[in-house]
Amino acid sequence: MTAEYEIRADYDRDTIAIYQAYSPAIANAALEAGRFVPPFSFHRMTWIKPSFLWLMHRSNWGRKSAQERVLRVRVKRSGWEKALSLACLTSFVPGVFASPEEWAAQFAAALAHLQWDPERSLRGAGLPYNSIQVGLSRHIIREYVDDWVAGIEDITPRVRKIYTLLQSGQADKAKRLLPPERVYPVSVELGRRLLINGTVGKAQPGAAPEVGRKGGRRR
Repeated sequence: MTAEYEIRADYDRDTIAIYQAYSPAIANAALEAGRFVPPFSFHRMTWIKPSFLWLMHRSNWGRKSAQERVLRVRVKRSGWEKALSLACLTSFVPGVFASPEEWAAQFAAALAHLQWDPERSLRGAGLPYNSIQVGLSRHIIREYVDDWVAGIEDITPRVRKIYTLLQSGQADKAKRLLPPERVYPVSVELGRRLLINGTVGKAQPGAAPEVGRKGGRRR
């Protein structure tokens, strides 16, 4: 049974796959350079997510304006885990924070934000467990781009194929093209801070969305 809070991802010994949807201008420049370069913005928060289906829901399968190109970014696990260690939840959770005031102070000072939202099914329905998103502030985006990103791949054709199969009633074939995602291990202490071990109060899915997006829109 899938736990309410756990990280599920496509990962190997060294890297984890995260998904982002961008305009053709941003995607083409990144693919040509092999790294994120302008017009990618280094001055606002960027959100990274290991759930393929959550991004499909968010971008409407790459059909929303300025989200037409879907990239799979291979991020070093050391970088991903650093982001997790720096992140503060986007809402107050008893047991993680001593008080709302403590949360507010930590949130204001955090270099990264962390939010749980309902995971999505192949058809976009909300599921009874959550998907993680990590927002990287402008203070660490350079480190993400220069040190954490190990590779960038355009998976837009695959996204289009899955969507076409789904629309034509071939859900089983579409499902076989989904990237493999399995539970990503974290330490006990990090799990407590991320709500993974279930020993503290629950976060509200999608809580404080405006606060969580401080510094830039989610992509």
